[in-house]
Amino acid sequence: MTRLVEVPRRRLPRWLSGFAERHGEPAVDATPDAVVLTGADGAVATVTVPFPPLAVRADRPYAGLLDHVAVDRRVGALLVRRGGYAAGVFVGERLVDSKVGSRHVQGRTKAGGWSQHRFARRRDKQAREAFDAAADVAVRVLVPAVADLATVVCGGDRRAVDTVLADPRMAPVVPLAERRLLSVPDPRRRVLEQLPEAFLAVRIELADDA
Repeated sequence: MTRLVEVPRRRLPRWLSGFAERHGEPAVDATPDAVVLTGADGAVATVTVPFPPLAVRADRPYAGLLDHVAVDRRVGALLVRRGGYAAGVFVGERLVDSKVGSRHVQGRTKAGGWSQHRFARRRDKQAREAFDAAADVAVRVLVPAVADLATVVCGGDRRAVDTVLADPRMAPVVPLAERRLLSVPDPRRRVLEQLPEAFLAVRIELADDA
């Protein structure tokens, strides 16, 4: 049986200890991108290294994984959905700079004929204005910080995020933007503040008989 689990950063030491307790002291095979633990009973936990590369160290527990995960990195965040957007900079779990905003974008209509066409044009215009506003915020918050960012995590709607990243002013940010899209509700301050729970979680593929 294989399953994917996401372990909060603070719980990773206990999770790894629990793996050893359940499956026997594991053999550790580490690369800059992954740490593979193989228990005495054959169970395998493949830990994807967050913020790679890992500086593999044979003299440290789990090849230095815990030391690596504990580092408080500077991370940018871009959240965009129709009508809502947020950009922020974190140091570890602490939000040190941010801007959140919203624009009204009408929902879909059941009307037909010319009314539907007029409605669609108005809705598209509102969406473009919302994405332009989101890009303005992202440029203001992320571009000045880009030299110190380890990565930029993205969340929301794929088309909306891609539209903002396509703004020419965002060119310095694009190489750092993660392709993985975090699932978030409409961006609000509270949603942004809680984002480290998602982007600092450690992804582990677990193969065992449980």
